[in-house]
Amino acid sequence: MPTILVVNVNTSEAVTEVIRRSAQAAVSATTRIVALTPTFGPASVESNYESYLSAVGVLDAVQNHDGEFDAVVHAGFGEVGREALQDVLHVPVVDITEAAAYTACLLGRTYGVVTSLDRAAPAIHDRLLLAGLAGRCVGIRSVDLPVLELEANPEVTAKGFVDQARRLVEDDGAEVVLLGCAGMSGVHETVTAALAVPVVDGVAAGARLAESLVALGLSTSKVRSYAPPRAKDVRGWPLRAGAGGGGRSSGGLGR
Repeated sequence: MPTILVVNVNTSEAVTEVIRRSAQAAVSATTRIVALTPTFGPASVESNYESYLSAVGVLDAVQNHDGEFDAVVHAGFGEVGREALQDVLHVPVVDITEAAAYTACLLGRTYGVVTSLDRAAPAIHDRLLLAGLAGRCVGIRSVDLPVLELEANPEVTAKGFVDQARRLVEDDGAEVVLLGCAGMSGVHETVTAALAVPVVDGVAAGARLAESLVALGLSTSKVRSYAPPRAKDVRGWPLRAGAGGGGRSSGGLGR
């Protein structure tokens, strides 16, 4: 019975629960989803500054998780931090931005992204560029709602996502739509019902891809890019001395 950690990048327990439900619904009944909330970090991640803060909180949460796990899903759309997890873990690590885009590329020639705020678009584009997937993206549109307000008025949120998704399809030429914000399972259903194109929830795609990697017996290459950090002193490291839980940590920071 494989266990997959799905890590929220912000400190909202409500968002973590939505993410957990979305991930659990996407995987097999024999796969266990454990959702983690960082013990410190921003309440929502909507800037480069907050993204880098959250990356450290996520690293701390995963390295100090008490229990075995077989894969990790980094549940931040357009956020940094996936690479650090790959450095310190021997299990597969899947980022939801890349998972959503890879899935979209299997479903259509082009895709577009609907996210919360327009200022998030450059960071999402950067993640897609880094993954080599930006060439298939025809647009990134926003509903102009902060992350923590998305759940406050579900009807307004759903309408905003449907309207922007329709513009991606009709004006930009998208054949697949990605939901560029974690924990949008309810919106996913509404957008899917409104449009005649595939709609990809990054959390669901990430959880299923992570499960597949575990089943295939595959994990991150340690030859070069994600080799374990070399042992050295880290001055003033403020975090807990993570033992890596049961997730087969490679060592490095926080050890």
